[in-house]
Amino acid sequence: MAAKRKGNPLPLDLPEGYDAEALIARIKLPTRTIGPIRNIGFRLLIALAALVIAAVIVYVEGDCYADRGDIGGITWVDAFYYATVSLSTTGYGDIVPVCESARVVNILIITPLRFLFLIVLVGTTIEVLTRKTRTELRTTRWRQRVKDHTVIVGFGVKGRSAARMLLDSGMTPLSIVVVSKDRDAIEEANRMGLAGVIGDGRREDILLDAATDRASKVIVATDEDDTSVLVTLTARRLAPQADIVCAVREAANAQILRQSGATSVIPTAESAGHLMALSLISPVAGNLMEDLLDSGRGLEIVQRGITKEELGLSPAELDDRGELVLAVIRDGNVNRFDTSNIRVLQKGDQLVVIKHTDAEHGPRAPHGA
Repeated sequence: MAAKRKGNPLPLDLPEGYDAEALIARIKLPTRTIGPIRNIGFRLLIALAALVIAAVIVYVEGDCYADRGDIGGITWVDAFYYATVSLSTTGYGDIVPVCESARVVNILIITPLRFLFLIVLVGTTIEVLTRKTRTELRTTRWRQRVKDHTVIVGFGVKGRSAARMLLDSGMTPLSIVVVSKDRDAIEEANRMGLAGVIGDGRREDILLDAATDRASKVIVATDEDDTSVLVTLTARRLAPQADIVCAVREAANAQILRQSGATSVIPTAESAGHLMALSLISPVAGNLMEDLLDSGRGLEIVQRGITKEELGLSPAELDDRGELVLAVIRDGNVNRFDTSNIRVLQKGDQLVVIKHTDAEHGPRAPHGA
């Protein structure tokens, strides 16, 4: 999860000119879009409101306006006529303010309404310029602040599942960055609230756009093992301290990925085959494994730190509280339940537990948390 930076963000050597435009084109942050019909309707309402406000003001002060030299007697038609030609800057001059108060109102109210009316009329061009500026500012701000985030390279079935799991675990959407050559995949990531970078994850500049050099975790979920190897090599060189988890289609390539710098390697084809066979041989065991893999309901495996209330307790006592302890991590060593001789939990211990997940309210908090 991205950590909050204290003080001013670190300065970055951001590109300028053509390189900056190329960078903005690659990085896609989630935005809220408005349909064209709704957008046009909203602009028409603004223009109509400005027109009505101006007409009401002119009609109320009708005695301070002259129509072809005749002072007063301004009708609603005259008021809307004056508002229309005034806001559109046509200004035929047949109806004019003659009182000082009416001229002050024209300066303070009619003129701002004229500006608003013109902005609505040329709103498309202004909106494009504003959107481009806003996108550049958001991208620059994001690149300056993002740190200790998670980069997902590849957003197919594996990448999407990994992203959903991270979100279900409580990770904030903007602390996850997706890298993919597929624009549709990046758009889907944006709809999930994730930042995206369009490009080939094997290229160093693309991974730098995703701030991989400042990431704490990298998930390599590409469809080809040779691509995963190249991505892993590049990511490890950019982020020597990051945890890199890779999916591999063939188990024979797992060792190559580990040598390339992967912290963990998941053989997807073999794992799926083992799960299918287990579901046939031991249906209940297969259902339990499927339940554990589904982060949205039922049982879930999580790693967490112990709470103050759990200090001095034994792992067995946590079992009685509704969490099954699989392992205790102490001083970097993993003590599994079947080989562990840990009798009392100490400060700094990490637990790997199986706990129940409420589909509506999310994972249950540890007892005493």
